[in-house]
Amino acid sequence: MKSTFLSFLLLLSTASAEPFSVNSLVQKALATHPELRFYEAQVDVASAGKTKAGEIKNPDLMTGVGNWRVRDLTTNNVTDGPTWAVQLTQTFEWPGRLSLRKAIAQKDIELAQLGLEQFRAALAAKVRTISWKMLAAQEKTKAAEEVAKRFQSLAEVLLQRDPAGAAPRLEARIIQASALTLGSEATLARNELASARFELNQLLGEKAEHPLELKMENLTLNPPPALESLLAQARKKNFDLRARILDVQQQGYEVKLAENERWPSITVVPYVQRQQNETRETQVGIGVSIPLPLWNRNKGAIDAAKAKEVQAEVMLTAQMRQLERDVAAQASHYKIHVEELAKWPADTLASFRQAAAEADEHYRLGALPLSTYTELQRQYIDSVKAVLESQLGAVDARLQLEQLTGTKLQ
Repeated sequence: MKSTFLSFLLLLSTASAEPFSVNSLVQKALATHPELRFYEAQVDVASAGKTKAGEIKNPDLMTGVGNWRVRDLTTNNVTDGPTWAVQLTQTFEWPGRLSLRKAIAQKDIELAQLGLEQFRAALAAKVRTISWKMLAAQEKTKAAEEVAKRFQSLAEVLLQRDPAGAAPRLEARIIQASALTLGSEATLARNELASARFELNQLLGEKAEHPLELKMENLTLNPPPALESLLAQARKKNFDLRARILDVQQQGYEVKLAENERWPSITVVPYVQRQQNETRETQVGIGVSIPLPLWNRNKGAIDAAKAKEVQAEVMLTAQMRQLERDVAAQASHYKIHVEELAKWPADTLASFRQAAAEADEHYRLGALPLSTYTELQRQYIDSVKAVLESQLGAVDARLQLEQLTGTKLQ
């Protein structure tokens, strides 16, 4: 990750004035976003948990020294001497218990890795969404400022002429009012552009006011695959569904562990004891301690684990149904937007821009009425908004569909 970050720093230092592509911003965010460290650390936490689950309890060592006194009740003789004892206690789990705990911990690792993978995919999708919003805002700002300046310069020319008569004077006021209205729209477009830039800079780890410009890209939107194909991919690769499946598997291990814990742990106690007075006695032996499972059969824990397993299975079923609905809805949204965009020629915006410029030229020559001129300028801006909103809708639906299916659509 460090080498990737340094390469991006080098890229920024050598080509800071060049506009960025969407893909380069996605790569930069995946290399530098600070929240990624949290999910990476979560994987380390889960790995440490598996190590902890597989650990065997340390043995307990007990030693003692004292004085051993023996009294003969017949002769009333008393003899004494030192005594000492050493005892080692080791507890062993019931067979299979450690492996079940390690299996549960392994599912925690898989869940943490899945969370990291899901965050990376969500971060990439968010950067792409905001990048396309910023590109759309750039185009809307350009169109609004272009028309606003056109009206403003025309209004200045007409007012400088001091038009005689009511019609020319009112016509000049209409153009001036249109310039004010369009100037307001240009301001809104610039604010939208700035807002997208601030959010994108935050995802990239830059200051909000950091200058950022995106390179305009050709947007290719192909029709979505068949719904059954998308559903098959979603059932296999959807992040939330995979997490639910892991949860069901983990709860299954929890039930087995609770059933295993009905049986007690076994404690083995080897020991050595020696006392010495007129004689020397040494005792060496081994003891075994096994609690008898008479009153506590761990029934409460077993029932609770089974109930949680049922809950996990129900949530898996609900997640599957929700996933199918979401995939069908997003596929429908994407298809509708793509079909709508396919109705428009590729040069739609260019033709409207050309018509608006041509209308300005002809109006200044007196060959075009004000109503036609104003309508063409307004339709140019409205057409830019319509096309960009449809494109953004398609991009958003496509990215949502990719998130749901866990695959990259062609």
